[in-house]
Amino acid sequence: MDIDRHIASLLSGGCLPERDLKLICERAKEIFLEESNVQPVKAPVNVCGDIHGQFYDLQALIKEGGDIPEHNYIFIGDFVDRGYNSVETMEYLLCLKVKYPGNIVLLRGNHESRQCTQVYGFYEELLRKYGNSSPWRLFMEVFDCLPLAALIEGQILCVHGGLSPDMRTIDQIRTIDRKIEIPHEGPFCDLMWSDPEEVEYWAVNSRGAGYLFGAKVTKEFCRLNDLTLICRAHQLVMEGYKYWFPDQNLVTVWSAPNYCYRCGNVASILCLDEQLQQSWKTFKEVPESAKSINPKNVLPYFL
Repeated sequence: MDIDRHIASLLSGGCLPERDLKLICERAKEIFLEESNVQPVKAPVNVCGDIHGQFYDLQALIKEGGDIPEHNYIFIGDFVDRGYNSVETMEYLLCLKVKYPGNIVLLRGNHESRQCTQVYGFYEELLRKYGNSSPWRLFMEVFDCLPLAALIEGQILCVHGGLSPDMRTIDQIRTIDRKIEIPHEGPFCDLMWSDPEEVEYWAVNSRGAGYLFGAKVTKEFCRLNDLTLICRAHQLVMEGYKYWFPDQNLVTVWSAPNYCYRCGNVASILCLDEQLQQSWKTFKEVPESAKSINPKNVLPYFL
């Protein structure tokens, strides 16, 4: 595999040939399967939220945060769907993972699933660009291998959605069989779908999956697991990031600027130094992204 050639091709606007895509997916699966459900990560590291197929903005993100491998990254899921370049986005991230496996961590989000990708754009984009569904099946097999969480220096937990009433410790996350489609309920589902909210403990989530969880639940989970912060994505934040609750022990990171090409939000990167001191970089969409043209109607989805 000539990874450098593949990366150059993607950056110039092409997609990978199907034969090469298969080789990269097979290698990526091998790398992901060597990683833990809760992948340990050393600082310094940049933490990024949803990308949603905004490929040109992803390039701007890496330019803002610094090139790999000089800088390390964690992406907290939702790489695909809704944006018009999910194929290029996912292929680019997999190429980076194959080339720099120790410098980039890709976590699973709720959109890294068969159900979401068939509804919110990725499946149709793959059919349009490849003419068949075989690449979609390759990607779904890769998604089944993605880690569920990352733990930075044993103190900061990164997970796409949030917490689960069936899971009180990080060790319980480590016991999940992750090599499956995301279930419709249970702790695996909750990690992908739950949201923080100003509730007493737990409440029903209007998304139809996962739970709403409050400050007391978050504080107790952090206390039991010796955490200083939980980083999650999954929700649009107009300012790019948002701290929750009086203790500010949970933060939402959002990395897709001008989400869906019309929301007008900025995007952010959480930068953690060697001492886990937090700083933020925010950025707006690039002109190439703003000019993106919808090749086909994509269902609106703002939850």
